[in-house]
Amino acid sequence: MRFASFSRISTVSRHSTARTGVLVTAGLVAALALAGCTPAAPTADPDCDVAPSGSASSSITVTGDFEKEPTVDFAIPLKTPKATERSVVIAGDGDTVAEGDTVNVMFSIYSGATSDDITGADWTTGETTEFPLDGSLLPGLQSTMLCSTVGSRVVGVIPPVDAFGDTGSADLGIGADDSLVFVVDIVSVKEAADPALPKADGVDQAPVEGMPTVELADDGRPTVTIPDTAPPTEFQLAVLKKGDGAEVADGDDVTVHYEGLNWVTKEIFDESWSRGTPANFNTGQVIEGFTKALVGQTVGSQVIVVIPPAMGYGEAGSSDNALAGQTLVFVVDILGIG
Repeated sequence: MRFASFSRISTVSRHSTARTGVLVTAGLVAALALAGCTPAAPTADPDCDVAPSGSASSSITVTGDFEKEPTVDFAIPLKTPKATERSVVIAGDGDTVAEGDTVNVMFSIYSGATSDDITGADWTTGETTEFPLDGSLLPGLQSTMLCSTVGSRVVGVIPPVDAFGDTGSADLGIGADDSLVFVVDIVSVKEAADPALPKADGVDQAPVEGMPTVELADDGRPTVTIPDTAPPTEFQLAVLKKGDGAEVADGDDVTVHYEGLNWVTKEIFDESWSRGTPANFNTGQVIEGFTKALVGQTVGSQVIVVIPPAMGYGEAGSSDNALAGQTLVFVVDILGIG
């Protein structure tokens, strides 16, 4: 399930290949000062694997106050680095951003080919955007923010390999060879929650007649058998395992493993188990039936839910989504909140 415009896409490498420490020389400091940036500042965590500054990121001139719209200047077309480069414009003294944290930021993203602002961000509202640093963002966005401190303004130059790959993004006007310039203010950070359960560990519950059946592998991965009957027309939910953890509330951020199937074709259309890591999202960012399946359940629980089209992706013909008009079946392990 992907909800952000800058979510990671499957053809893009998850991690930058050049996150090394920054060696600061007098010449480098002078060059960066002329560009309006300072070298990547020391962080509170000496073990943080910070993306390095480089000639591309140091060539970006960024002026303006923290949490105010920046003025950003650079020569076009901007030279494309081999890996994401990161320079600190304003060094904050707050907590250090780590992998797994969630950051609240104000940001703009520019095309390295045209210098156009592709986000159209409105800094005057004072509103922030929440980014989970869990691998779901474009890798270059994540590596620009990692190791930054709260109160910092950072500029990253992101090559295609750490952004939209060799296809670019037609919707955003980004060509296959275009870098991105990412200017971001780190306003606050929420540390990663306690590690999620590896699988639902609740007490087994009695099966519900008429519902699809589920068999579990040792690692918790389900195999679902759907009856050879017409799909139900109403929402149906059964608890397969009852956990004793915290209760999911509307609007919570949750960590889950899930598998989604089409009732008619019986084919899996999406799952987290095959990716090897649970999914993280907010209960307000998914289809109605998925939200209804989670809210009120407890961490450690496993549920199976049947979602009619009206609570899924709409009726047939109402969308170009292949799942429009389809009844969906999800098995969900609820592994954590926050």
